[in-house]
Amino acid sequence: MNDVIGREEEKSLLDEIIRSEDPELVALYGRRRVGKTFLIRNVFNKQLIFEFSGIHNASLDQQLENFSEALSRAVGTLPLAKPSGWLRAFSMLIDYLSPLIKKGKKVIFFDEFPWINTRRSGFLPAFENFWNTWGSRQKNLVVVICGSAASWMIQKVINNKGGLYNRVTRRLRLLPFTIGETETFLRANKINLDRYQVLQLYMAMGGIPHYLKEIKIGESADQAIDRLCFTKNGLLNDEFSNLYRSLFDDAPYHMEIIRALAKKNTGFTREEIIEVCNLTSGGGTTQILNELTESGFITPYIPFGKVSKDSVYKLIDEYSLFYIKFIENRRAEGTGTWTRFSTGSSWKSWSGIAFESICLKHIPQLKRELGIAGVYTETSVWRHSGKKTEPGAQIDLLIDRQDKCINICEIKFSISEFEITKSYAQDLQQKLKVFRDATKTNKTLFLTMITTYGIKNKNAYTGLVQQETSMDALFK
Repeated sequence: MNDVIGREEEKSLLDEIIRSEDPELVALYGRRRVGKTFLIRNVFNKQLIFEFSGIHNASLDQQLENFSEALSRAVGTLPLAKPSGWLRAFSMLIDYLSPLIKKGKKVIFFDEFPWINTRRSGFLPAFENFWNTWGSRQKNLVVVICGSAASWMIQKVINNKGGLYNRVTRRLRLLPFTIGETETFLRANKINLDRYQVLQLYMAMGGIPHYLKEIKIGESADQAIDRLCFTKNGLLNDEFSNLYRSLFDDAPYHMEIIRALAKKNTGFTREEIIEVCNLTSGGGTTQILNELTESGFITPYIPFGKVSKDSVYKLIDEYSLFYIKFIENRRAEGTGTWTRFSTGSSWKSWSGIAFESICLKHIPQLKRELGIAGVYTETSVWRHSGKKTEPGAQIDLLIDRQDKCINICEIKFSISEFEITKSYAQDLQQKLKVFRDATKTNKTLFLTMITTYGIKNKNAYTGLVQQETSMDALFK
């Protein structure tokens, strides 16, 4: 059994499930290559007695053949005959499980569950029958169903209106590593990089274990990014299309939205996305946005003082942003490509956007560092277009607190300590004024600076910056 890095909440829940005295039907979902299968295999190593994974775009006949081979391996006998259909397949599975679950808690695992449910296969009704008539009565049985297509898992399983209605006992969404977990993961693999280098890797590929495990001992962040993203056989050289097409049936529409959001770091409203991407205003667009949200590629933020219908969608997947910015339509490739990119203006623009996105993902860590972990808060972004007679303003992150205060957060990426210039100080003061005038808030405003290495001259403008923190806070 391999050690599972991080995932403390998930491991605690899975431990609770294995100690449960009731039958458990667990729905696990999360984007491709985030580590779902690894988690189940290693946490349930001693209890896992059957594992079956769907095959992408396979026929019913191929899926059934795959099932019989998986069951044969579990039983440890000569190959079993291919079942005639899924009802027969689950009958064979019951015969195998019945004597084993009398001895204690056992786990069976259906990986890539959506792929098994091929058109007119009858798989989902057969699974519903298996669980409702037999599985739900076995107190020593844990059934884990897992899928990368998060939206499908939610619609067809968790929110099922038929035979699985209200049958899922636990649901678990597996997210990418936090940057702190990423640091721990790299160190466990003997990759010793300082936090700025880890931040660079996270900005390019996010906290995806399958990507991170490809980094070699002794490589700098620049070297790893060069090899993985800009060489012909690099893992991330052509991952973008494969990633989206494996998750979504209408992947070109999903990728179009991702590309549009990559070009505007302040995000788009639903109506703006429809206009920019030439989509219809019906339920199809809503479904695509929900699928991208549930899969962890985008997230909606409700602007301060607005309601959910005014949500602004932002791209939060680091690899997608990096791919569109630097890999797609590039002219150069090979060793040294990223080193050349990382000295240009495009790098400066991207690094600021990527660092801001990472900060928005690590609100709990920032709250702890700011000493407000125990205060109820609502986070949002804010932008004010202004008019001819008044200036506009944009705020990267607002932390609206129940204790009548608001942290107005400015997020700045730099390769050394950040220096507040006289003109920037004036911009900050103007931003605070615009926000107060436009929102009419009577709460206390705390200007909060979030930077990579801290502020060089934080005492130069007394009373302007109320709180400040560096990238170290994200790792905690």
